Amino acid sequence: MNTTTTDPWIRRSTNPKLDRVMVSPEGVPLNVTVATAGARAGALTLDILIILGLILGVTLLGLLVLWGFEAAFGAGVSLETSGPLNVVFVLWIIAVFLFRNAYFLYFELGERAATWGKRAVGIRVAARDGGRLTAEAVIARNIIRDIELFLPLVFITSGEAEGTMSDFTAWAGFLWVLMFLLFPLFNKDRLRCGDLIAGTWVIQNVKRNLGGVVAPSADANGAAAGQAAARYEFSDADLSVYGEFELQTLESVLRTGTDEALETVTKSICAKIGWEPGTGDERIFLEAYYTALRAKLESGMRFGKRRKDKYSADI
Repeated sequence: MNTTTTDPWIRRSTNPKLDRVMVSPEGVPLNVTVATAGARAGALTLDILIILGLILGVTLLGLLVLWGFEAAFGAGVSLETSGPLNVVFVLWIIAVFLFRNAYFLYFELGERAATWGKRAVGIRVAARDGGRLTAEAVIARNIIRDIELFLPLVFITSGEAEGTMSDFTAWAGFLWVLMFLLFPLFNKDRLRCGDLIAGTWVIQNVKRNLGGVVAPSADANGAAAGQAAARYEFSDADLSVYGEFELQTLESVLRTGTDEALETVTKSICAKIGWEPGTGDERIFLEAYYTALRAKLESGMRFGKRRKDKYSADI
């Protein structure tokens, strides 16, 4: 069960047209809901406001530094004649550039694959093929965002500030930005151009806490759970190869997986822990492994240790 940046715990939307079934590289179907255009627009608006707030904060800090420099060395210094002031100005330009570009890269490359704006509205970036969200995909989708939005806006605002902006240029820039902003409305997966090129999409995301994850048959039928636990015993090493993400994925398979999915996941786990997979008892095996893995993870949490997925160390 390869860790992906997608999450099987996706809120089903009120619009069935946005519901999708994504198949992971292991053949496990995961139910996802594509983020609405409104949610994406809201997240982008929040992110832009956050970036503007960060830029404003850096600007005020820069002005404070300039004020302190002037107070220390006397009036009459200027950006044209003072090397230190020029350095402050260059650092401000670099900071603004990083806020505009590195902000999206940093957060979308993180474990949540979501900026602060996306987290606020409950959406995240995911790979459309069900695999891991790669750095190349995140970089590609954000480079295209510059072409779609930021560069035209910078061009328009700078031209307006310098008084060189013609009506034709202003309207051309406005239509350029509007075209790309409305692009997600004209495809069923609400993709923008950056998503098409990078092979990504944005989905709704609601994670459950570990305490709320219970396999249905193991929870509703104590006898079946007891039978599974008595039939299979797993060592600590067998259970140490997976984390919370894999537990949640396994729970999804137990809830909604087909016989083929159960067999695929059983073979994957057995190969990982060095067991020989049986035949015909896949559900019992998976329920036993699920129960044992959950108990181990909950035990670790009581001692302040959490493991997000199989690629993560205990934290």
